[in-house]
Amino acid sequence: MSHGPVQAERSATIEGVGQRLGQHFLFDNSILERIALAACGEHAATVIEIGPGPGGLTQHLLPRCERLVAIEIDPALAGALRTRYASEPRFQLVESDVLQAGLSQWGPAVVVGNIPYYITSPIVDRALSLGPLLGRAVFLVQKEVADRLAAAPGGRDYGYLSVATQARCRAKVLFNVKCGSFRPPPKVESAVILLEPLSEPVCDDLAGFLRFASTCFRQKRKTLRNNLAGHFDKAKIDSLPEAAERAEQLAVGDLVRMFNILKD
Repeated sequence: MSHGPVQAERSATIEGVGQRLGQHFLFDNSILERIALAACGEHAATVIEIGPGPGGLTQHLLPRCERLVAIEIDPALAGALRTRYASEPRFQLVESDVLQAGLSQWGPAVVVGNIPYYITSPIVDRALSLGPLLGRAVFLVQKEVADRLAAAPGGRDYGYLSVATQARCRAKVLFNVKCGSFRPPPKVESAVILLEPLSEPVCDDLAGFLRFASTCFRQKRKTLRNNLAGHFDKAKIDSLPEAAERAEQLAVGDLVRMFNILKD
């Protein structure tokens, strides 16, 4: 007996959810397995999956971990996952907005997910805010965003998002994913990015440094002297060799050194 109509109806439902939440679900098993391997290696204790959707990545993560916490905001998708994994003791479903969930409650963890494009930055920030509790994060995101997260100084992709990320972790684009691997297909290419927390903080006052970096990049085409004017002592700004440069030309370490001089 053919299950074609049922499968077609399920696909239509999934596409409808994806469009409603701005999410595109990945169905290429070879890529899903590569993501699971990047996140867990051969074994991980606790994995937090953000936005499991229909469970494509979930089924590749479960064999590689002791506990999988899946955070899903959509009631229909959450219900399907709850039924599908009702007898799986390693699976824990949290029906919630990830931006409202306290990720630290599950202790040290790996964070992984296919992230909706429109909330990539706040989700990355929440994962990195776990600090020493974060083993690593592996996210499938819009390629343009992945390139910005991992960008080096001097390139057109390098900006505040690059600095805010790299001040807390090493960022590496692992591989690209074509549009045809998703349902519904997005209009842009995607990429998988690995974020590995730094063993030592780049700055004792990270929050202060991030505010400083935001000011440095406030108007990208202006020099640091112009962007920092009115926020710090003028004589100190003028004494910096980098004052005539733009923020996009400086590595995180250079910006940290400047911040430490100016804040004192």
